[in-house]
This record gives sequence, C-alpha cells and structure tokens, in this order.
Amino acid sequence: MEFALITFLNGLGYGFLLFLLSSGLTLIYSMMGVPNFAHASFYMLGAYVAYALAGVLGFWWALLLAPLAVGIVGALVEHYGLRIVHRYGHVPELLFTFGLSYLVVELVQLVWGRSPVPYRIPPELDGTLFTLYSTAFPIYRGFMLLVAALMLLALWLLLRHTRIGLVIQAALTHPQMAEALGHNVPRVFMLVFGGGCALAALAGVIGGNAFVTEPGMAAAVGSIIFVVVVVGGLGSLAGAFITSLLIGMMQTFAVALDVSLASLGVPVSAGSALAPLVHLTLAQVAPVLPYLLLVVMLIVRPKGLLGRREG
Repeated sequence: MEFALITFLNGLGYGFLLFLLSSGLTLIYSMMGVPNFAHASFYMLGAYVAYALAGVLGFWWALLLAPLAVGIVGALVEHYGLRIVHRYGHVPELLFTFGLSYLVVELVQLVWGRSPVPYRIPPELDGTLFTLYSTAFPIYRGFMLLVAALMLLALWLLLRHTRIGLVIQAALTHPQMAEALGHNVPRVFMLVFGGGCALAALAGVIGGNAFVTEPGMAAAVGSIIFVVVVVGGLGSLAGAFITSLLIGMMQTFAVALDVSLASLGVPVSAGSALAPLVHLTLAQVAPVLPYLLLVVMLIVRPKGLLGRREG
C-alpha cells in the first residue's frame, strides 16, 4: 500500500508537470494549427531566467516574473516572426519553429554555458510535507501539484467563463466572423502564443530546480509533450490533461517496478536470441512506453482520445 500511494503521488506530480508544458502547446495548436517545435525551448528558457532572477530577487519573484518575461518574448516571436512566415503556409512555420528551438539552445549556452547551473529549491520549500507509512513526501512536490492545479483551474475559468475566453474560442472556430465583429484576431493569436510560452516557462520555473537545469532539458521533454498533445487529441486541453496523467503514472510505476520477464519465471535458454529481451526490466523500457502509446493510439484512433481533427 505504501509503495502504491507514494508512486501514485509521484506519478501525479510528473503528470501535472507534463500538463503544464503541454497545455501551452495545445492552446497554440488550437489557435494556429501549427505544432510549435520550439515550445520545449521556452520551458528551458523559463528555468534559466528563473535561475538568474532567483539569484537577485529570490524565488518567489522569479516564479512571477520569469513566465511573464518569456511570455513577452513568445509574443514578440509571433508578431515579428511567425506571423510573417504564416502567409507562406504550415511548412515554413514548422521550419521556423524548428530553427528557433536550436537558436534558443545556442543562446542559452552562450549566456549560461554548457554545464548545469545550480538552480536550487528555495529553503522554505525544501523539507518533508508529510510522512506516509515510512516514506517522506517532499514539500516541493506538493507545491508543484498545487501550482499545476491552480493553473488548470485558472485556464478553465478563463476559457469557459470570461469574455476573453469567448473571443479566443470564436477566433479559433470562426476567425473571419470574429474579425467582422471588430475583434483583432491577429492580436488574439499573439496573446495566445505568448500565453502558451508563459505556461511552458512556468513549468520550467518549478521543474528546473526539481530536476536539472541544463541545455539538454528541452530535448529531454520536447518529444514527450508532442506525444501528450497527439495522444490527447490535437487541440484538446482535456485530452492533454488525461494523457499527461496517464503518461506520468505509466512511467513512474514502470520505473518503480523493477521486474522483467525473466524475474517472473519466463524460461529462456542463455544462448537464445530472445534472452536479452526477456532480461529487460520494466524500468529500462519506461522511456519507450509513451512512444509505444503514441503508435498504438495512431493505429486505433488517429484523432486521439478527445481530438476533433484527424491530423
């Protein structure tokens, strides 16, 4: 019971962090129809900007200002780059964001170097929140869960119960009609892109010190968040939320369960070609599981769990 509860809480925390990351990408895809390949780079940028700000102003100001700063950078990228490329079609947009991801990584390395930076959990959040049986649950994991849950609630209220949310949804489904009614649709696109980048940066601020802040952190999560967005259904926030939790639980339990077919008693001779496969542990194949889920989902249900689009 102790193992199951602690692993469940850890999986929940990882799943919520994935949703923080993928929600911004889902919003951007919903509005613009382009998977933003540079999205994970804004996650990394959020962690590095927070590290720089935390050293001067403290963690709490960094938590507020870093997503805001990265969101402004994202809005400027949309206004002065992506909007211009947009007129030439989706392929140039894809190539633009692809190049942007490399540009951000190189700039981060120029400024902060190639080694990990000492971005640490603040002392007031470093400790034990509660002890379950004999296992301590850290305060910071509880803080990550709280931030992600508050962000989810705020996003839902914004999109469902405010005028801004109505304008965003109108611009998504009927952009010409929304423009005819006097709404500035390009500005809405810019704000949504900047907001999506700010959400990615927020994930970087709270995930950068929980894991490691280094130039490879964008590549480490970039492919996973695309799996979340595709499996959940392109443009579906609810689908992204369910898939984030699913992948978080799946990978956390797989890492914790260190079993293999050989340990379960499957008989294979030592010289057999299948012997290495039988001795693979579940923890070793854990990184592959999200991509396996992606392949199965594309075969069984190409539009994803709650998606409306086929591609």
